Amino acid sequence: MLEGLLDRFGDGAVLMMAGALVGFIFGAAAQHSRFCLRAATVELSEGHSGSRLAIWLIAFSAAALCVQAAIASGVLDVSEARQLAATGSLSGAVIGGLMFGAGMILARGCASRLLVLSATGNLRAILTGLVLTLVAQASLRGALSPAREALSQLWLVPGGEARNLLMQLGLNARTAALAAGVVLVFAVVLARRSQLQVTRILGAATVGGAVALGWVLTYMIAQTSFEVVPVSSVTFTGPSTDTLMGLVNASELPLSFGVGLVPGVFVGSGVMGLAAGEARIERFGPDTPMERYLVGAVLMGFGSMLAGGCAVGAGMSGGSIFAITAWVAVFCMWIGAMATHRLMRAGHLAGRPI
Repeated sequence: MLEGLLDRFGDGAVLMMAGALVGFIFGAAAQHSRFCLRAATVELSEGHSGSRLAIWLIAFSAAALCVQAAIASGVLDVSEARQLAATGSLSGAVIGGLMFGAGMILARGCASRLLVLSATGNLRAILTGLVLTLVAQASLRGALSPAREALSQLWLVPGGEARNLLMQLGLNARTAALAAGVVLVFAVVLARRSQLQVTRILGAATVGGAVALGWVLTYMIAQTSFEVVPVSSVTFTGPSTDTLMGLVNASELPLSFGVGLVPGVFVGSGVMGLAAGEARIERFGPDTPMERYLVGAVLMGFGSMLAGGCAVGAGMSGGSIFAITAWVAVFCMWIGAMATHRLMRAGHLAGRPI
């Protein structure tokens, strides 16, 4: 069946359709479950471990469980994925992760959350997402790229075994899948203790499943196609910049997995928001100052390109294949977010609104 689709529509179109499918599932599930790394970090920084933390843990562990189970069963091989095969930057993961974490607190959402909120009428998220995308493009190929390259060169790690956390620990995919399963059970118990609805628990697990589906579909296409197809999964900063720049600079948009992913997430979250009656226009106000969102967007745009991905691209997609740089990046995102939230809260408590 896949060979027939590739022969009929071509590699680019099939990749775009795969991205759209994965994006639709991710967007609908993220909207319903309220999946958000920022919300989880805020909850934990305030000394709580409730529903928001449970949702993120369910999504992350479900992604790791499904991906590692697919690898263990021979369905998936991610050894050629960019997060493992290419040279990585640990300095970029640390600095970029801290910047991204701080930025998502200021902007009240990471790149994926902003895209999901945009589809339900949140004008703050639309503007913040556009600024984030422009800064990310400037960091990748524009005026900010020399600074990004200089910071990323401070501490490099070669691709291959040196970048694979499981190999460094002497573990295999089955062990990783088992560990992820244990975390998933713990997260579900935490969710039920927090009286989280079953549908939201399933939605969070579906978010993780969408990440795994992205890996499997791109791998299947890569194995079937005669062209070189990168094995990848859900990430937002890179595809968003490619889509925006393609629409602005080119009469024809090159088709890829990422080009289908972004509109797929937008449509999926929009449909879910409309079905649940949650779509409404939201603007900037006294409690949501524009300047704070813009600073957050700049930090996330530069930080994501420096860290090798956003909270989902590096944190979940890279984390699910146990890339060392991805785990370092998501850890630093947690640290940066929690520290920023505590600083902002301390400022408010001291009568100095930040």
